[in-house]
Amino acid sequence: MLVSSSRDRHGGEPEASATRAEWNELAASASHRQRHPSPSRPRRRAKPPVNPDHPGTPPAHTRGQQIRRLVLALFLVLVVMPTTLLGVAYWSAEIPDPNAVQTNQIATIFTSDGATVIAKVVPPHGNRVPVPLTDVPLPVRQAVLSAEDRNFYSNPGYSTSAFLRAARDNLLGRDDAGGGSTITQQYVKNAFLSSERTLSRKMRELIISAKMAREWSKDEILAAYLNTIYYGRGAYGISAAAHAYFGKSAPELTLAEGAVLASVIRTPSLLDPETHLDQLRARWAYVLDGMVEMGTLTRDDRAATQFPLIIPGTASDDGTPRGPEGLIRAQVLRELRASGISERELNTGALQIITTIDAKAQQGAQTAVGNALSGQPSELRSAVVSVDPRSGAVRAYYGGPDGIGFDFAQAPLQTGSAFKTFAVVAALEQGIPLTYQLDSAPLTVNGEKIQNVGGESCGTCSLGEAFKRSLNTSFYRLSGTLFEGPKAIADAAHQAGIPDQIPGVRGKTLTEDGGGPPLPAIVLGAYSVRPIDMASAYATLAASGAYRAPYFVQKVVTGDGRVLLDRGAAPGGSEQRIQADVADSVAQAMLPIAAYSNGHGLAGRPSAAKTGTTQLGTTGQNKDAWMVGFTPALSTAVWVGTEQPQPIRTARGAAIYGSGMPSDIWKQTMDAALAGTPVDQFPGPAPVAGNPPANSNYDILNPPTPAPAQEPVLVIPPAPAPREVEIFPGLSVPVPG
Repeated sequence: MLVSSSRDRHGGEPEASATRAEWNELAASASHRQRHPSPSRPRRRAKPPVNPDHPGTPPAHTRGQQIRRLVLALFLVLVVMPTTLLGVAYWSAEIPDPNAVQTNQIATIFTSDGATVIAKVVPPHGNRVPVPLTDVPLPVRQAVLSAEDRNFYSNPGYSTSAFLRAARDNLLGRDDAGGGSTITQQYVKNAFLSSERTLSRKMRELIISAKMAREWSKDEILAAYLNTIYYGRGAYGISAAAHAYFGKSAPELTLAEGAVLASVIRTPSLLDPETHLDQLRARWAYVLDGMVEMGTLTRDDRAATQFPLIIPGTASDDGTPRGPEGLIRAQVLRELRASGISERELNTGALQIITTIDAKAQQGAQTAVGNALSGQPSELRSAVVSVDPRSGAVRAYYGGPDGIGFDFAQAPLQTGSAFKTFAVVAALEQGIPLTYQLDSAPLTVNGEKIQNVGGESCGTCSLGEAFKRSLNTSFYRLSGTLFEGPKAIADAAHQAGIPDQIPGVRGKTLTEDGGGPPLPAIVLGAYSVRPIDMASAYATLAASGAYRAPYFVQKVVTGDGRVLLDRGAAPGGSEQRIQADVADSVAQAMLPIAAYSNGHGLAGRPSAAKTGTTQLGTTGQNKDAWMVGFTPALSTAVWVGTEQPQPIRTARGAAIYGSGMPSDIWKQTMDAALAGTPVDQFPGPAPVAGNPPANSNYDILNPPTPAPAQEPVLVIPPAPAPREVEIFPGLSVPVPG
């Protein structure tokens, strides 16, 4: 029998205790129960030990438990989760068939005959026209492997060390993060991914590369790479690069040439042979030495290999020619977008773009400018635009020598006396005939004296004669004679084809700031007009007053034969802007001017023309010189000036006038463009009110003395302290602003 014990109230010893035999029996029974618990009685959960410092709360975990939990968490975050994500990404990545990869393709811009290439349009992500690997000589392929991936045929499509370096460099924020990719990775990046330098992009690159290496053969990957990578000079793909650097096809490449192309892959802009030839030579030597190390080139062959001759570059990175054709390309692209041809169609359609540019006329314009400016001051610039009056097609276009530079054919420029033509149109529309007599004596306006160049005068002579001689005083009087004066001249110019607004220029053309009416100085060409607009407006006169908007693109066909655009013979139709009898009478009045301007009549055919010259402020020196003229088949505007306003002089120091260098360019351009074509005659004008009938014996510029007529009143509206500009030596007139 077990006797329980208890302490007294004061904590004394137990009053009684069990015998030793009873204690032994009790211990044996407890031990048995622990080894063989009773199935009928559930085991009671032991209570956690009490924390002696904070009664009622469980004790803190041991350090070992904390470390184990931290390791588990890190394992989940750093191993399990990334592995799972990588597995999902690998499983979901879609690798297309090598032959099903959509390719960007170059669009080609041709002259009107479809035979001469003007320029190419390289897609932003490259030209990927497939070239069979067998077209690439084996030494060229080996040079590329030496430069970019010497273990290409043995690696799994990616480089673990390169990935780790990229991860490290991105975490450290280094600018050159992400380098050291295999050829497979480079192809994946160019064909499927962006160029952003982030760890996530690098991980996607690694995953797709690994899967591609299992699904594509190494030769398929190398072929895709060679046709995708950028080689500089606007060349995407080995075939384009062979033409850009050596003027030959890919199968014709030599070992030395292939090593050059392999060398530029890494940094094309920094290894351009025209700007960094020494660096390119060093990289070229590295590539050849690598081939020796790879065992694909013997040391003797390496020593015998010479650096090849590289042809001059002709295009920028996007395919823009470095010559004047690049400016034509810009106008073509602008027109394509305005016509609704999408960027996708432009980049993937292998478009054949037939322009309106006539190869003979274009070459004539470029040759004429080259001849005229050769040996002249380097600051001189020129613009030439030729337009077909019967359609509006632009046949020749020269906006400057730099294909990616400023386009002077689109520049607003003061036209000088070439604008007097529209004053004659306005006069005839108001019933003032070419026989109308005008005083050519000097006159004073707002205290400023207006006179003619060199003091020339015809006394009182006909409007036709004053037009031929370009007498400023007569035309200034004419502007005051017209109803609404300067505004009537501006309206006539707009009718002919001078636009109301110029893209990129605020406000309306031929007006004062804020849209106010023009000043009388408009008759002397004080307001700015573009060369292309002058050619178009004069083409309206050549077409008997029928306006046709100028355009560059005739037809667009995709590589598979679909026609996206075809303007036909009359793309936009015509709009009769000026009465035919008025336009034809103006043309007749302009017939003698080309020959009168230092003998610049065309070879064997009649032409109508007008010169113009403007001056640089009050310096008395010229800054713009023009010649604009036409036949029934072609209208051409020529401008000569400088990029920044400054005096224009020849190499001998003589001032340049419209009847000089611009007329030389105009005549040579027109003669070249029209050579071998039928000689077109101008239509005789129908009778205009106040004009005599046209006949073979009548000289429109020197008519018989008409019956005395009452002199119209000269109206010169007062202007509060206008700004004066000297247009010609001794001639100062109010000008815009």
